[in-house]
Amino acid sequence: MDYDKYLNDNAVKIEPSGIRKFFDVVAKCPTAISLGVGEPDFDTPWESREAAVKSIRKGYTHYTSNKGLLELRKAISRYYQERYGLNYDPNTESIVTVGASEAIDLALRALVNPLDEVLIPSPSYVSYSPCVTLLGGRPVAVECFEEDAFRVKATAILNKITPKTKVLILPYPNNPSGAILEKDDLEEIAKVCIEKDLIVISDEIYSELTFNGKKHVSIASIKDMWERCVVINGFSKAFAMTGWRLGYALAPEPIIYQMYKIHQYTIMCAPTAAQYAALESLKIGFENDFAAVTEMKNEYEFRRKFVLQALRDMGLTCFEPEGAFYLFPSVKSLGMTGAEFADKLFEKKQVAVVPGSAFGASGKLNVRISYAYSIKNLTLALDKIAEFVKEIKR
Repeated sequence: MDYDKYLNDNAVKIEPSGIRKFFDVVAKCPTAISLGVGEPDFDTPWESREAAVKSIRKGYTHYTSNKGLLELRKAISRYYQERYGLNYDPNTESIVTVGASEAIDLALRALVNPLDEVLIPSPSYVSYSPCVTLLGGRPVAVECFEEDAFRVKATAILNKITPKTKVLILPYPNNPSGAILEKDDLEEIAKVCIEKDLIVISDEIYSELTFNGKKHVSIASIKDMWERCVVINGFSKAFAMTGWRLGYALAPEPIIYQMYKIHQYTIMCAPTAAQYAALESLKIGFENDFAAVTEMKNEYEFRRKFVLQALRDMGLTCFEPEGAFYLFPSVKSLGMTGAEFADKLFEKKQVAVVPGSAFGASGKLNVRISYAYSIKNLTLALDKIAEFVKEIKR
């Protein structure tokens, strides 16, 4: 049977995730070492797991409000007020989603019409462009460069704007580069957004993971930007809750209302037990100044320095990232693309890293290395990478 005439044209256009390709390869090789997974190697705190179990035992196994437990939304609003100085009404300006990924999808569906253009810094997380394409919109890459520490520049954004541009996605701290944006950067970008009347989707899933004494600043906190921002975040990275699939969005009521309607028809509500676990994570955080988050962050800080030095010692160029838990070394000096390096590294040493091209064309000479692994595993993998680099240089 010829299925081509039945398939959605926009679905056919998109490619499978370049990250998942390597996950599948690693899964088939029991001796492989992976540095490709963007997932904390910490377990969800015991108290949060217990809260989920207790909710089940108490019979809290039914749907919650479509927008999520009101108590959880209140806690999220408090969290954003205390950590980032932003105020959102938990009743009308927040929604709990199935991971930050659903929040991104809902925001785009609520905002993007066919042929609208969406600006996306490149390199960036793999799902933004396909989500735009599925809506019939046009993803437009805004290239970021290593000499700028992979920070998107206001001038580069301005140069990509056309009469069809409606949305800017701002994914910082950045996956895959580990780049951050500081207040000065955001103020320049805000000027462009206000002048050109753009809405910003600010993906802040790595907001707690900033280093070198830097603190995350949300573009929604910049003067006159709150009204034109959708803030996306979740519990996966900072709270070690990837498998619970719990995220959220914060935005002005007219935008949240449209997201809420779409969410009603596609998801209904986020998993109930996961919401109770997330609520407990925030409650504990408020009580002890987010000690568990700080502990994880300090461990990542140590690993970041360890891996960065190891890469530089083996002769690879790598700028110092100040966010998330990734490094993005260049393999240009080896005369290879990131994809060639990743393929041959796995073939020769059974170590998996992700080609930078999976995150956009501007990353084609880089690879993404996650340091969300134990020092033992990182040491073993880096020794093998060093061996491989020496063999290539011969």
